[in-house]
Amino acid sequence: PTQDFLHTNHIAWFIYGVFFFTGILRSFVGPSFSAMIATIVPKNLLQNATTWNQGTWLSASVTGHAIGGFLIAFIGISSTLLVIASLILLSIIFLYQLKPKPPIQIAIEGSDVGLTKPPEKKTWESIKEGLAFVFQTKALLAAMALDMFAVLFGGAVAMIPVFASDILKIGPKGFGWLNAATDIGAIFIVVILTLWPMKRGQGRKMLIAVAGFGVCIVLFGISKIFWLSFFVLVLAGILDGVSVVVRGTVMQLLTPDHMRGRVSSVSGMFVLSSNELGQ
Repeated sequence: PTQDFLHTNHIAWFIYGVFFFTGILRSFVGPSFSAMIATIVPKNLLQNATTWNQGTWLSASVTGHAIGGFLIAFIGISSTLLVIASLILLSIIFLYQLKPKPPIQIAIEGSDVGLTKPPEKKTWESIKEGLAFVFQTKALLAAMALDMFAVLFGGAVAMIPVFASDILKIGPKGFGWLNAATDIGAIFIVVILTLWPMKRGQGRKMLIAVAGFGVCIVLFGISKIFWLSFFVLVLAGILDGVSVVVRGTVMQLLTPDHMRGRVSSVSGMFVLSSNELGQ
């Protein structure tokens, strides 16, 4: 019976189930973390904090994949899973060190009271309110939509294994470098933007970055030379990093405190759905 249960098809469906429920958890965790940054960091440091946040996430993405591979090689899959679970537990302990904050007070026009606690809303009403705010805030809508369509039609991550094995014929090590190329570029630009933040013209720079990202993906699609493919993916990561930082900064600066969670959820709908559907 155990062997029947552990049939390959059963294991595959179990893995799909884990991915499915992980996606549900991410839909809660992502907006919560995004909203938390603005409540922890002073307003004048928010742009720099957003850049640092993106940088640490991208750094963890690259080093996590690499270290995971090394751990599997040296201590095995089960022990690696134990290490991952321990790190998740450690992160939960750190999160619990954050002190709870009182509900955000908002001003209501025409009210003699001034500041008041926003009334609780049903889930669908909250979603509609977040969507309405994004569609009314043109700079926010433009940044999200631009990024969504760029990734939807230009994301090359899902195709990298095919290019590595069938077109470039570079083997596992070459695939590893190719797979990390965009993250390497993104980390590089995020570090640069952390040390020297963009002061003006962010919208124009984002347009140039997204256009350049598209050109890089086209070049990757037609390239049959490994070093050229690697270089354009690194450049694509640099340009995408500019877009990510600008979008994150615009969202943090234009969103009022009591709307951050809902707007972050809408942003997740834009970005995560375009990533997955594009792939």
